[in-house]
Amino acid sequence: MDLGGWLRRLGLEQYEAAFRENEIDDTVLPNLTAEDLKDLGVGIVGHRRKLLDAIAALRAEAGARAPLSDASSATCKTTKDTAERRQVTVMFSDLVGSTSLSARMDPEDLREIISAYQTCIADTVRRFGGFVAKYMGDGVLIYFGYPQAHEDDAERAVRAGLEAIGAVGALEFSVPLQTRIGIATGLVVVGDLIGTGSAQEQAIVGETPNLAARLQSVAKANAVVIAESTRRLLGNLFDLADLGLHDLKGIDAPTRAWAVLQVSSVESRFEAFHGSGLTELVGRQEELDLLLRRWRRAASGEGQVVLLAGEPGIGKSRLIAALQERLQIELHTSLRYFCSPQRVDSAFYPIVTQLERAAGFLREHTPEEQLDKLAALLAPASPPQEDQALLAELLSIPFKGRFLPFQLTPRGKKEKTFEALLRQLHGLALQRPVLMLFEDVHWIDPSSRELLDLVVERVQHLPVLLVITFRPEFERIWAGQAHVTMLSLSRLDRREGAALVQQLIGEGTLTSDVVSEIVARTDGVPLFLEELTKAVLEADDRGAKTALSRVSATALAIPATLHASLMARLDRLGSPVKEVAQVSAAIGREFSYELLQAVAQRNSAELDKALHQLVSAELIFRRGMPPDAEYSFKHALVQDAAYSTLLRGARHKLHARIGKALEQLFPELGSIEPELLAHHFTEAGEAEIAISYWLKAGRRAAGRSADEEAVRHLRRGLEMLMMLPHSTQKDQQELEFQLALGHALGGSAWLWQPTRGGCTRSRDRLV
Repeated sequence: MDLGGWLRRLGLEQYEAAFRENEIDDTVLPNLTAEDLKDLGVGIVGHRRKLLDAIAALRAEAGARAPLSDASSATCKTTKDTAERRQVTVMFSDLVGSTSLSARMDPEDLREIISAYQTCIADTVRRFGGFVAKYMGDGVLIYFGYPQAHEDDAERAVRAGLEAIGAVGALEFSVPLQTRIGIATGLVVVGDLIGTGSAQEQAIVGETPNLAARLQSVAKANAVVIAESTRRLLGNLFDLADLGLHDLKGIDAPTRAWAVLQVSSVESRFEAFHGSGLTELVGRQEELDLLLRRWRRAASGEGQVVLLAGEPGIGKSRLIAALQERLQIELHTSLRYFCSPQRVDSAFYPIVTQLERAAGFLREHTPEEQLDKLAALLAPASPPQEDQALLAELLSIPFKGRFLPFQLTPRGKKEKTFEALLRQLHGLALQRPVLMLFEDVHWIDPSSRELLDLVVERVQHLPVLLVITFRPEFERIWAGQAHVTMLSLSRLDRREGAALVQQLIGEGTLTSDVVSEIVARTDGVPLFLEELTKAVLEADDRGAKTALSRVSATALAIPATLHASLMARLDRLGSPVKEVAQVSAAIGREFSYELLQAVAQRNSAELDKALHQLVSAELIFRRGMPPDAEYSFKHALVQDAAYSTLLRGARHKLHARIGKALEQLFPELGSIEPELLAHHFTEAGEAEIAISYWLKAGRRAAGRSADEEAVRHLRRGLEMLMMLPHSTQKDQQELEFQLALGHALGGSAWLWQPTRGGCTRSRDRLV
């Protein structure tokens, strides 16, 4: 496909370089979403809409009336056939009553209905980033979290399900159409190509798709039913009904199901996931003091803007909550606006939702009641009638007969709307100081961004403190102005991290080693600290906050609540970059360019490009310049996320390559760090080589009086040795391990009793 020619025909040739730089070809193009286009730099809404329409036309040309699945357009002869371990939210949608329809309708008429139904479902879920994997008769199988993860995949799936029910119900046929939807989240293996030609699909293996299908069968018409695994990822974002336990075919244990009733009225995502159960603010007193000082200046009439930047989970919303808590006793007006990752193309979305929330709109209110409530909301600022009409139209409230119709161009109407909203802010600020919070503006829509630019300029003359929160990648064009303060949140130090963990434990206790491991793996990110601590506590068999003397690697693995967020950062970079990240993750938290180049099986240009993108995305840090550069993952959990997607066979091969490269490039490591080589050969499944290195590692540690470390290494090697078939060499090695263990334990060699065949463990005591 001539990508440049296609863009030129649309009049959008300025994006050709960005498309090519990000390796967008005809296998990827049909699956681009609005969020992908924004990542590519398509900032103008009209351009995104034009591209999305053209992409939809490409999909339509690819098949007949029944649309092709995304899997078929995403997989062709040039696509690399690779499967991955992924956390995926699976949706299964089914047309209600299709069997009875087939009995009384002409097959051609039924074909039109099913085709329209499938197209409707596919178009709806794609708007939320869903991937249509397969059409199954009158059903549709959809993945959220593959091939592109988003940090809110479970939420996207549920919102898509609710929207799909409404969209299907709006289809006009001789019979009303209804659907039912099942959703489940879990670990799967996905990506294997099966079938050929138009029947080719990317298979998914695991319990999750089966569970989603079974839950769909439990759902009533026009209902969304979700699994407990999905519910845990949603917080209080939706109102749910507990359907109790169900015995589902193919599922071993009774399964709890939940019906989604509607989107909840919770004010913010932070509130939805934390509610009233906030931990005490840790490590942010200086930042809070700065915000309070800016509030004092603003309240005196000298308007202030604070740009609050920080990576996901660093505590921006928690700091905002602390500011609100401190200002509760002061007379002021609070205005809070939230941007949404699903609404980057919805004009004025944060403004509309704030006005609806402040006015107290309910779903059952009539247009007349909504107009009355809007008028009551605006009354304190005494706006002219034209402002009421403009804001009523902004909120899509019919007002025929109450206000005169507008005779304005679209641009003129937008400018008048800006003026009305600014007058409203000015009127409120004249009565009392205003705390204005604009959160997550990295997801802001272009119209709201225009308004925010004006607000930043105007507040310097008003008693207003405007706090704008965003992630580091957002372009902060307002910095540098006299009334604007830049505040970046850093990670918590180890002491602060341990204090936060202790708060979460409450009356229970964790050993100091476990707390240290949690703090080390989460790198001072409060959200990571909270979620990993909760995961460790939940791993306790009793499910209580009791002392855990030992915590398994499984308990310290990536919590499901963080998995999608971490994978989203990797997926956005594309497969070649992610594959380099996977190889790097297998090497370790820190790795050298020299070793990576030897293992990654890529030429220098490809490797340099991938590493540059990982550094630019702030997923890894670099010290020095290639070929002498050293790299490290920014977060241990990012490394874990990259590594966790590899299948067992791929891991074995990768660790074998790493071990052999280390032996060749750094032969001295066999004496200096034998435990490193032992680790990689163990993970490679090459037991005999690994055992010899574990023995070396144990002896070296014992020689440095690192007895605990020595015992740990020797145990690892001995466990592997016991799994090998009997041989004279095995007996000799077992004796060597016995002697080394005795030395490490202070001469307690009697714990391992010699026998005629070599040696065996004492029945009295185990090392």
